[in-house]
Amino acid sequence: MQADIVSGKAKQTTGKQRKRSNPSSQKLAAEHRQSRISGFQIGWERGWREGASTAISQVIGGPGAVVHNLRILYIPQGFQAIDDGIIEALNMSVRELHVAEATVMYEKASELKPDLVVVLNGLHVFPDNHLQQVDAIRALGIRTLIWFADDPYEIDNSAHVAPHYDIILTHELSAVELYRRQGCATVHYMPLGVHPGLFKPQLVGEEYESDVCFIGQGFWNRIELFDAIAAELSEYKVVIAGGLWERLNRYSELKSSIRSGWMPVEETIKFYNGAKIVINLHRTTEPGPDNKNSMNLPGRSINPRTYEIAACGALQLTDIREDLNVYYRAGLELDTFSTPVELQDKIRYYLNNAPARRMMAMRGLLRTLREHTFIHRVQHWLSLIKEVEV
Repeated sequence: MQADIVSGKAKQTTGKQRKRSNPSSQKLAAEHRQSRISGFQIGWERGWREGASTAISQVIGGPGAVVHNLRILYIPQGFQAIDDGIIEALNMSVRELHVAEATVMYEKASELKPDLVVVLNGLHVFPDNHLQQVDAIRALGIRTLIWFADDPYEIDNSAHVAPHYDIILTHELSAVELYRRQGCATVHYMPLGVHPGLFKPQLVGEEYESDVCFIGQGFWNRIELFDAIAAELSEYKVVIAGGLWERLNRYSELKSSIRSGWMPVEETIKFYNGAKIVINLHRTTEPGPDNKNSMNLPGRSINPRTYEIAACGALQLTDIREDLNVYYRAGLELDTFSTPVELQDKIRYYLNNAPARRMMAMRGLLRTLREHTFIHRVQHWLSLIKEVEV
């Protein structure tokens, strides 16, 4: 009996010793603790972001829209995010709005007799008789306006289209003087903006989360940059979406992060929302297979992606365009980079500094909703054309 008791105690003691010294159990316990801490941190960050972005939206509210006594016929390009934003803005800003496809723009204009026909871009999907229709509309005494969204990358085509219109808007600073030299009487630099009904903060599933995200075509300057930082990116959860990324020399290292092909706007918005950092790299403008820019106009103005990323409440790291500081304060509302090394350093910094990342993203969201929606832009150019008595 005593021996059994002693033996039992010995076995018991040995069991306890095994339990205390079992590295597998200790590792599992440590992983469980870490998982709880990480889960709490993720939940806290999501809650903070949702609360902060909701508060910003409530404080800003909707921009006040002056309703102009105009009947407008709008002809979309087929750029969903831009067309939808402009249509919403015009609905809020004019007495009467009609939307029609480019194939029937003359037919609709002759039927409706609008005060103004507004065309987005006028390229790509527009019919061969597009310019004849515009000339016929003007012959009816109806004024026409075109807003170019592809300058300077399609300037060879837009320069051909522009003289057929009464009023020219371009989002690219370098194109303004070109249109004026062509004899276009009324030309305005008019930046694009964002449709906050589409691009906005939202909760997304884990499948949309990443440390670093880039969505866009693999133009050669982008290929060069991502080749240069491929080793750094391999340490993080990365999403790269778009076409032409097979051009990468280090494609095999980034292949698991690449989602080839066109991404719908709704998916793009979710990936922006799920990213800790979104990279914005403007394409180069030199003539070549990617650009119809034989005049070699420089790219001086920021792209729509700048506003769209910020409107999602995401931290943006962007290369620098000349007019960037007019719209955002670098280092406060977004951050910039000039070289691959600088980009790597800032990725590392912001991934390790969540408070700075969160605050910068929210300041970018605030600035965007306050100043850079399509309602702001449409209100601006409506006031401009009023001055020339449309």
